[in-house]
Amino acid sequence: MKRITWILTAASAFLLGWLFAPGADAQPPADTARFDQIVRNDFFAGFLGDKKALDRAMQIAEQTLAANPNHPEALAWHGAGLFARSGESFRAQDYAKGQELWTQAIAEMDRAVLLAPDQVGVRIPRGAPLLMVSRFVPEDRKKELLDRAKADYLHAYKLQERSFEKLSLHSQGELLLGIADALDRTEGFEQARPWIERASSLGDKVYAGAAKRWLETGTLDPMSRTCKGCHVEGR
Repeated sequence: MKRITWILTAASAFLLGWLFAPGADAQPPADTARFDQIVRNDFFAGFLGDKKALDRAMQIAEQTLAANPNHPEALAWHGAGLFARSGESFRAQDYAKGQELWTQAIAEMDRAVLLAPDQVGVRIPRGAPLLMVSRFVPEDRKKELLDRAKADYLHAYKLQERSFEKLSLHSQGELLLGIADALDRTEGFEQARPWIERASSLGDKVYAGAAKRWLETGTLDPMSRTCKGCHVEGR
């Protein structure tokens, strides 16, 4: 639980690359079309430790939800923000508050996906944090998080399959290795292999190199599976 800040930092890097990538999402409903553009910079700064920025982003999300409780992007991003706040509570050893915020965060992200299952801008904000946080929870809680993350990554790929080559290399690599990670940890290496092979053919030595090492050895350390080259200009 104490690693939630690192997890959200890594997840936010994927979100940043994804949301700025050409063709990164199917056209969302008109009332949600620009929500991520309004809040994402403050959310990313908040995930990196800027409490004032996180508070601003959360306030916008809460105002949006007050006007429209069924706004899927606001729910997804607000849920991610609650994850960050739960990390603050756990670090302060307020475990009851941390657990309360954790539970609410997952509930909000789940509701967002129920409202807009075919919106990449909802599936990835849930799937990226859950895939990473699943490494640091007790065994009896891993499956529920991994199942959600796997579903989100696979569905995000399905939604973008026809335009996949238009995504940035960062987004392609993160999605392919994210799917591979989820499958490897739930169904085994052979189920993950096709996705690793695809990543190994990317025109990017960072992702392709990691994928080739994975294929050669049958394993890859967690830090090499996601959030690679997140802050390199142009990715």
